[in-house]
Amino acid sequence: MALLRIGAQNGLRCCVLGLAATVAVLTITSGAADARYHRRYRVHYVHVEHHAERHAARVHHRAHSEDYAPPTASIVVDGNTGQVLQATNPDAARHPASLTKIMTLYLLFERLEAGKLRLDSPLKVSEHAADQAPTKLDLKPGQTIAVEDAIKGVVTRSANDAAVVIAENLAGSEDDFAKTMTQKAHALGMSRTTYVNASGLPDDDQITTARDQALLGRAIQDRFPRYYKYFSIPSFVYHGVTIRNHDHLLGSVQGVDGIKTGFTRASGFNLVTSLHRDGRYVVGVVLGGRSAPQRDAHMRELISEHIKEASLKHTAPVIAEQPAPRDDPQPTALAKATPAPTASRADPAPTATATARMAVGSTDPIQPLLVKTISYRIAPVKTASLTPMPPLVAVAAPAAPQAAASPPQVEAPRTVVASAEPTPPASSIALKSTASAPEAKAEAVPPVKTEAAAEPAKAEPPARVRARGGWLIQIGAYEGEDEARQHLSDAQAKVRDKLAAADPFTERVLKGDKPLYRARFAGFDKTTAEAACRQLKRNDFACITVKN
Repeated sequence: MALLRIGAQNGLRCCVLGLAATVAVLTITSGAADARYHRRYRVHYVHVEHHAERHAARVHHRAHSEDYAPPTASIVVDGNTGQVLQATNPDAARHPASLTKIMTLYLLFERLEAGKLRLDSPLKVSEHAADQAPTKLDLKPGQTIAVEDAIKGVVTRSANDAAVVIAENLAGSEDDFAKTMTQKAHALGMSRTTYVNASGLPDDDQITTARDQALLGRAIQDRFPRYYKYFSIPSFVYHGVTIRNHDHLLGSVQGVDGIKTGFTRASGFNLVTSLHRDGRYVVGVVLGGRSAPQRDAHMRELISEHIKEASLKHTAPVIAEQPAPRDDPQPTALAKATPAPTASRADPAPTATATARMAVGSTDPIQPLLVKTISYRIAPVKTASLTPMPPLVAVAAPAAPQAAASPPQVEAPRTVVASAEPTPPASSIALKSTASAPEAKAEAVPPVKTEAAAEPAKAEPPARVRARGGWLIQIGAYEGEDEARQHLSDAQAKVRDKLAAADPFTERVLKGDKPLYRARFAGFDKTTAEAACRQLKRNDFACITVKN
């Protein structure tokens, strides 16, 4: 019995302990479950609350957007004829925002075309460039970025740091680069545009118009067809990150091939668009959109309404550059913007096809240099010495005889020498043969006083060339005469049908103390010059037509 009582007591004790353990386990499990439940519910609550805040922010943004009404402007230009198909406030002063970067790339493309830079050339990043506000590539001070990556970063992400890197590497400082940008704008005829930085970040003094941006949109692809193609890239990969183009019309509107978007609070949403479709070509500009979708919809509407009005035949003259006056007062504020003249006071009134006075392939504007002396030759080329020249000189080099049975060759370019001094009429210039002299020498004859002496002389090709037409084609301006002649030879070899009968020659101009050699073809009328220039561009040669 005693043993039974002890066994019963032990069994009861085990049951009690087991029950207590079970209760403890249940309590712990229940507590953990409650904790998980409350934690899950709390996360869900926070998640819902976060979305509610975002929804409220979106509602506030929509209400704010309804009140946001930046000043607007628009224009649609027929690229084949230059005719304006639509315009609303086309000459009203507006802020360009990141459309500024089109001009930044225009000047970079000039350097590439001139051979001063290559696509793989490294550009150094300064602290000032790295400190630019977004959007940007997050470049770091001291690092480098390849020219091609900088171009793609500007086109796709509209990277402000990359734009400033380009400016500083080309001009030394962003301020100096901005001055060159404004000079180039005025040379192109963008008389109401002033740039103060390379990126388009907000500045009251940085202004433009829809008409000026349409002109730039046409000029950059006309001048640089090879490099303009970067504006059509949908994306690019930089340091493992894919960056997509901000221009949503690319790939969604048939024929759109670029070029640039822009936005600041003051400017609104801006867009320049180029479109080629079924032989028609238009450039449209929309400034001051209230949102990116609204801006894009407006551009689609403009294109749809006016593309059928565009011509199928290209008749527009090439957009030529001419120098802006040195003392041209620049507008200093948006409210004070006034048209600036685009021709020097010494120039005649501009015509429909302006005479190009800028050196193609040069990065800096070249002031007009009046041609005083001409040296024409068949072969070889001899130019006047670069030592100080008499004010009135003219040099003639002998023609080198060729064997009758020799194979046909490209005619050696003639050389035209230019200086900045006034020139008397042709009757007061004596030509001295250099056939018996080891070097070409110049001799001056006292000028004859005539009424014509007060007018500057113009560079002219030989009489036989003038008789066949009064238009020239310039394909570049180079530091060396041999380089200029080589480009003439290459161009004539590639575009034989259009240049076979042309007369190649080089023209020396002085930019300060530095000589440059313009590579030109003579012997065209307007129609044949423009046709040859188009053919040259299709073969990756930059060119402009010049009325002699």
